[in-house]
Order: sequence, then structure tokens, then C-alpha cells
Amino acid sequence: MPRLLILCEYPTVLGGERSMLATLPAVAAAGFEICIAAPATGALPALLDDRCVPRVTWTARIEANHRLPLAELRESLAAVIRRTAPDLVHANSLSTARIAGPVIRALGVRSIGHLRDILNLSASAIADLNQHSTLIAVSHATRNFHQRQGINLQKCRVLYNGIDLDEFRPRPATRYLHRELQLPQQARFIAVIGQLGIRKGTDVALLAAQHTVAQFPETHWLLIGERTSSKAESRDFEIKLQQMSSTPPLVGHVHFLGNRADIATLLPECTLLVHTAHQEPLGRVLLEAIAAGTSIVATNVGGTREIIPPGEAAGILVPKNDPAAIAQAAASLLSDESRRVSMALYARHRAEQAFDIRDASRRLIEQYEAALT
Repeated sequence: MPRLLILCEYPTVLGGERSMLATLPAVAAAGFEICIAAPATGALPALLDDRCVPRVTWTARIEANHRLPLAELRESLAAVIRRTAPDLVHANSLSTARIAGPVIRALGVRSIGHLRDILNLSASAIADLNQHSTLIAVSHATRNFHQRQGINLQKCRVLYNGIDLDEFRPRPATRYLHRELQLPQQARFIAVIGQLGIRKGTDVALLAAQHTVAQFPETHWLLIGERTSSKAESRDFEIKLQQMSSTPPLVGHVHFLGNRADIATLLPECTLLVHTAHQEPLGRVLLEAIAAGTSIVATNVGGTREIIPPGEAAGILVPKNDPAAIAQAAASLLSDESRRVSMALYARHRAEQAFDIRDASRRLIEQYEAALT
């Protein structure tokens, strides 16, 4: 039974962690002995314990935004690898892949580095990534971006993340959010799901909301997610969002719901999902929304067009940082129920065609097996 060590730097459960966790049942069924290297405490280790997934402590950060020195990180990672003696190491993020590259090379362990971000990198970081046996990019946009920076394209494969299509599926609305938020039955929800951060463009969504609420006063915007960074600019950005939401015409029409565990049932309660990211390798919430048949307005960045191909009816793509375009697209869908119904059918078909977790898990296992040969 081959031993697989998966590296996770953060204790949070965000898109990259959720995508990894979704593959674990199939990976275990394929005969791999799995161990996760992760911080000692936090949402991720707690979830691993709940699911009885073996884990070992690897601490990469003193605090959320204070990483240990790179040399110290690599020394501690080498100790973890010697102790667990894996046959294969899977670095589950660009950051952990960069940390692990030279360690893997020095120890002679086979490895996969997962490129889940579109970020500008130094030449030394690219060299570290190229130490891995295999690189996986979550989208063609991600691979192409890093190719221009110098990654070894012959090592890099595109593997889309997958979604559990039984969990995320079209459902009849039950109005439970209306009851929770004590809103009238005619209220319509527009969801914005993701970290409360500058990169996600949440402020742009609220600028669009100002137009939408003025035209459709029955609409309510749900901000789902939390700020994960403790940087001053991130704290200031969250304060800005709160201030925008407490100013007319948005007063009473924006609801900060924090992290939610009910996204699969929440999406069908919403009329629209609005995704205003400035950059997006392959937005997991977009995969969840197309699987749930929720109408989407999204910025045309990164891998988003691979989820919602331009010209198809699975969603509406708009330029980034353009609240007027977002508001106009949202208005067109709020005014046209038949188009939303048609869009839901196209979106679900797209999810079944390209983003089934069973297919994604099979392709990942194939990469694991190829890396071991």
C-alpha cells in the first residue's frame, strides 16, 4: 500500500482544502495510505480528526501572516518526511510546493506540486516548483500563466477540481433563509461567496448592489465568508464593506453571514450568485453554483471562462472591476425567469460534463500512480 503525505500550510478549510478533502475517499479506496501534514489546531485539523484522517503536525506559521523562515520550514518539513517515510508527497498548494521542492529533491522522494494560485513569482520560486516530479494546475489559465514565468511545461498537467454532484444539485427552495433572516417571502437573495478580501472584489459587488437594490428593492445581498488575513489593509477593507453596507441604499439589504456549512442547500435558495474576483484560478464556489443550477454573474478572469465558456448559456461573464456591468447583468437575470431556468439546465450539464468529483478523483489517482512508476 503506497504511503501518501499531503502537505497543507494553513489550518483553514478554503477552496484548496475542500477540493483536496473531496478526493480522499476515492484515493483511500484506490489503496493509498493517507497522512496529512498540517498545523496542530484549527478548522482543518479538527475536520480531519472528525473524519478519522491520519495527520501529523507541521507548523509553517507563527501567526496567520507570519511564516517561519524558509530554511526553518524546510528543515521541519524534512523531519516530517523522514518520520512518515512516504512513497509520494503531494504539496496541496503553490506555497507548500515552493517550500517542498528542494526538500523533495534532496531526499529523493517522488512528489506532486499543486498550483492553485495565479501569482507573480520570483525566478527562485519557479526553480523550487520545478524540483517536483509532477506539477498539477487547476486550470489552463493557471498553467499558461506559470508557463510564462518559467515552470517546466512538460511536467505540468491540468486537472480540474471536482464537485460532489449529489451534494450540490438543484433543489426546490424551502425559504429557510427567509425565516432565518426574518425577511418577507417576496425577498430575493443574491449571494457573494468567498473570503472578505481585496482579491475577491467584494467592494465591487456592493457597488453593483447599490444599483440593483435601487431597481429591485426586494433584493437582499448575502456576503458569505470571512476575512482570513490579519493584515492592516485587510482589516481596513472589511471595515469599508461594513460602512458601505450601512449607508443608503444598502441599509438592511446586505447580510454578513460569515462562514456557512450549508452552501449546498443555500445556493438553491438564491436567485443569483455574483462573483466579482479580480483574479481566479478556478473558483470552487462557481463549480458549486453550476452544479446547484444557480444563475451566475462572474468576472471574466483566470479560469472562470473554463467553467463558464464565453458564448454558452451557463452564466454571464462581465469585465472585472465594473460594477455597472455586474448590475446590468444581474438586472437582466432578475427580470427574466425563463432565462434563469434555461441557464440552470445548461449550468448543471456543464458541471456533469467537466467537474464531477468522481472523474476528478480518478484523474488525480492516475497522476499519483504515474508519479510512483
